[in-house]
Amino acid sequence: MNRKGIIIVVSGFSGAGKGTLMKELIKRYDSYALSVSATTRSPRPGEVDGREYFFVSNEEFEKLISENGLIEHAGYVDHYYGTPRKFVEDKLSQGIDVILEIEIQGALQIKEQYPDAVLLFVMPPSAAELKQRLVGRGTETEEVINQRLSRAKEESVGIEKYDYIVINDDLDECVEKVNQIIDAAHHSPSRNLDFIETIRKQLNEL
Repeated sequence: MNRKGIIIVVSGFSGAGKGTLMKELIKRYDSYALSVSATTRSPRPGEVDGREYFFVSNEEFEKLISENGLIEHAGYVDHYYGTPRKFVEDKLSQGIDVILEIEIQGALQIKEQYPDAVLLFVMPPSAAELKQRLVGRGTETEEVINQRLSRAKEESVGIEKYDYIVINDDLDECVEKVNQIIDAAHHSPSRNLDFIETIRKQLNEL
């Protein structure tokens, strides 16, 4: 039975720890690839072009949009973010699950194009803990932290549209939980229609 890759969309409030969670998941399991998004924002300290993001200009980003080279894109705190189509489709055809770390607007665009995608929303154990993590990063001004908290209020309205929520309290537990959810998704009838059809044919031939 050929295993086809699934798109896993991971969203969450800024500061919920989704980036750390995804990196740990990729490190522990070799059946996942983390999609690298294109963005017009500047690199943060330690970020490398092509690893964390493809850092592009507004002009380059708009060219990608016009050529249908992105499967989703959105604006977030004054910058563009988007998912390059070719990378995702190449990995899926190799049977690799592709993890996309994107926000709600983009996640819903993906679900429209790929109804089989699994949508996960990473949540902090509490709002106070979320603020603490944002402050603890030490990379953003108070104004940006407040923008992110305000954005979290807006995003909290769309969580019901996701397939699963994962509370990121203990990182180890959270990584295992996400892996179990994805593994279970591979066994749903809708993702195994070819196999079901093969069994039906075999039964008819008995």
